[in-house]
Amino acid sequence: MDLPIIYHPDYIAPLPPGHRFPMSKFQKLYELLLADGVVEQCHTPQSPAPELIELVHTSDYVQAYCQGTLDAKAQRRIGLPWSPALANRTCVAVGGTILTAQLALTQGLACNTAGGTHHAFPSYGSGFCIFNDLAVASRVLQKFGLVQKILIVDLDVHQGDGTAFIFQDDDSVFTFSMHCEVNFPGTKQNSDLDVPLPVGMEDDAYLQTLANYLPDLLSQLKPDIVFYDAGVDPHVGDRLGKLALTDTGIFRREMQVLSTCVSAGYPVACVIGGGYADDLNSLVWRHSLLHRAASEVYRQYQL
Repeated sequence: MDLPIIYHPDYIAPLPPGHRFPMSKFQKLYELLLADGVVEQCHTPQSPAPELIELVHTSDYVQAYCQGTLDAKAQRRIGLPWSPALANRTCVAVGGTILTAQLALTQGLACNTAGGTHHAFPSYGSGFCIFNDLAVASRVLQKFGLVQKILIVDLDVHQGDGTAFIFQDDDSVFTFSMHCEVNFPGTKQNSDLDVPLPVGMEDDAYLQTLANYLPDLLSQLKPDIVFYDAGVDPHVGDRLGKLALTDTGIFRREMQVLSTCVSAGYPVACVIGGGYADDLNSLVWRHSLLHRAASEVYRQYQL
């Protein structure tokens, strides 16, 4: 069996010309994975029922967003202009992370081609994040009795502040965020474990820092599933990053996270997280490193 990879054509919704969010990267990532034989066919998610999104988000916020009645200030905080297509895309992407998690539980490892909307809070969105897919998927798995203990490993360059806030008083979900210290969001929340990194950190120091924490976390927590937010914005070429990882460093990071978890018997559900670069093809390549590493680990451990 092949590594389960999740994609939906609705992962792309139109944005105004020149908008700085690289919406087309999702389709281009899927096309690159197909062209390079990393995937032959994808699993297609569905939008979750609103009550599942409301396991995390307030019903007022979910309804206002989905119906397009969110006020202008709240829209600006999100940073993406509302449209019916974007509302649909938002829900389908959350469904993608739920499906990714379900497949990870049955097959040991699965990767979404979107997701990682970790700046979304229960009653508002922020930083291009509308609904928090990692949090919703976590709650859905718990609701249906599929898991109890969850570890969220967030290696996006920005702190997963929304996720940290959502689970701040919940011992069943452990949030681990390794991020650039002086970067968005200006006001940090308290993850269960925050590792702020200095500006300009390079591959070896980054990977050693990660190795100092991840194996111990797994052995202490023994989670039923690991959610991995594999943001590529720690890359040296990222417009919003401030760290200095190379493509090789990103690939080594993915191999390190996935092999550490999978070799110890922990299923991993992966999302692609953030990435912002002027050269879209380079950005898409960086995101594809997650799926390439996952395919290798999947074969290596014959999941």
